[in-house]
Amino acid sequence: MERDEVFHCALTGLLIGTILLHLTLAPFTKVEESFNIQATHDIITYGVSASNRTAFLRANYDHSEFPGSVPRTFVGACFLSGIARVLRFVATVKDGEDSQFLVRGILGLINAASLLSFRNAVAKTFGTTTGNWFVLLQASQFHVMYYASRTLPNMYAFALTNLGFGAFVLAMNPPKAQSKLFHSRTIFLTTFAGVIFRSELAVLVFTIATFVLAIHGPKSLTSVFDPPGIIIPPGIGGAVLGLIATVSIDSYFWNQFPIWPEWSSFYYNTILGKSSDWGVSPWHFYFSNALSRLLLNPLSYLLLIPLALAQPATRSRSIALLLPSLGFVAIYSLLPHKEWRFIIYIIPALTAVSAIGASWIWTRRTKSILYRFLNLFLVSSIVASFIASSAFSLISSLNYPGGDAIVRLKGLTYHEPGSQRIYVDNLACQTGVTRFLESRSISSNTGHRKWTFDKTENQTMLLSPTFWDQFDYAIVENVERTIGKWEVVDTINSFAGVQVVKPSDDLGFGKVESGILQYWDAIGMLVRGKFTKGWWVTLRLEPKLRILRRERTGVNIGVGEGVEMSDEIV
Repeated sequence: MERDEVFHCALTGLLIGTILLHLTLAPFTKVEESFNIQATHDIITYGVSASNRTAFLRANYDHSEFPGSVPRTFVGACFLSGIARVLRFVATVKDGEDSQFLVRGILGLINAASLLSFRNAVAKTFGTTTGNWFVLLQASQFHVMYYASRTLPNMYAFALTNLGFGAFVLAMNPPKAQSKLFHSRTIFLTTFAGVIFRSELAVLVFTIATFVLAIHGPKSLTSVFDPPGIIIPPGIGGAVLGLIATVSIDSYFWNQFPIWPEWSSFYYNTILGKSSDWGVSPWHFYFSNALSRLLLNPLSYLLLIPLALAQPATRSRSIALLLPSLGFVAIYSLLPHKEWRFIIYIIPALTAVSAIGASWIWTRRTKSILYRFLNLFLVSSIVASFIASSAFSLISSLNYPGGDAIVRLKGLTYHEPGSQRIYVDNLACQTGVTRFLESRSISSNTGHRKWTFDKTENQTMLLSPTFWDQFDYAIVENVERTIGKWEVVDTINSFAGVQVVKPSDDLGFGKVESGILQYWDAIGMLVRGKFTKGWWVTLRLEPKLRILRRERTGVNIGVGEGVEMSDEIV
């Protein structure tokens, strides 16, 4: 195998490995991922039933109990569960966190494959060196790589938009007939993804279609035969196939026909303006804040993209990638509620333009001292981005106290005979408690569920002593709101900021959720006295959840009374 092929394979492994590393560091989920991760679990575990569908869904499916403000599509969950079911059978993967890891790993690998497909399109159009720099720049970013395995609707759509942008890049190569074919594929895939997963992609379809119309002229707009239409026909095709997929699947799971979940979401959030209830941002947020965070490496937008635009040989094709992408961001900025994940689809395209600039610098590395310095600066920025991305991943891994609590509870109850009933509060549910982790509680000896969970949010019931009588354990944020005689058996800490440790301060948290953080503090204890004069930087943690165990012989008393805390918590 030649050196270039080895390097190509190494970069492929780097991109895949980075996604899987983020998954390994932070295997739990948050509330934004809840619907899809719960739906995937339920399809894997219970499948579907043609008879008495209403009772079947109500008895087995999480969305029947917690439907959310608007319906969401089951298409992505069906796809993931289908693959996971096969792999679980072949690899004999256990229930619980192993299955959740498998499901997220599948999605991560799908997104990795789509990014590698885009890399191949970039390499074919701009050269192998540009393709290599694309992987280095992309893998060193945080948000795309960290969220690639997370079951957000955006990340299902992300795989399809990567394939669409890959076709868009290939359309830059002659001949013109091939260009039209690839542009049609871009519009088809983006429309298909928008109809099923994320309605904001309609704006991206519009900006791409406007660019394509400007390139090929009005004759290519609607004609089906000669020349073939490359805007409306593939757009209609993507919309129709997307509607067939989502309406047929979601009408079953939501027990309502017809239902188009993404239209319901669009109507609720955009037309009725309910998305503003989650907060509003200034019109420039995406340009002044989100894009720089998503790209991470400041050289991307300060040096590399301007270089790609400055060179006559790459200017027109760089503009072709930038115009639809930034036009999408500009139009979408008109909506008051903004989140970085709404524009994540264009990041690979912007990274590709950055890679063009990086390739231009790299190919001139032997020409002068200035170019050597620029290459050293470029390589250093990639290394720094990888370090920053790893640090962000470590910090993020400390934000899932609910998942950590379930794992701790498993250890606490491992040797206890019989079954336990456990109450889980809202914060725990939002920060990692999923049906996959609850499934870990199946007893292999008796076949009966060892844990039974309750997630009641009804405030009237929560004030009833009778309600709390039924539980053996509780995972709660506020101990004071529990009723009965409990003892705190464990405390789950979560990230609360960066802490500068002074020479007079002690270092170390005792038992913390991250083994890496323990190693970091151990290093600090060794070196701060010799090299930093007692100073050190670490992460500050604070208690977020407590695991309570009912005292076996206790009696019920008032709200918050009788809760005994260990000296550590006090």
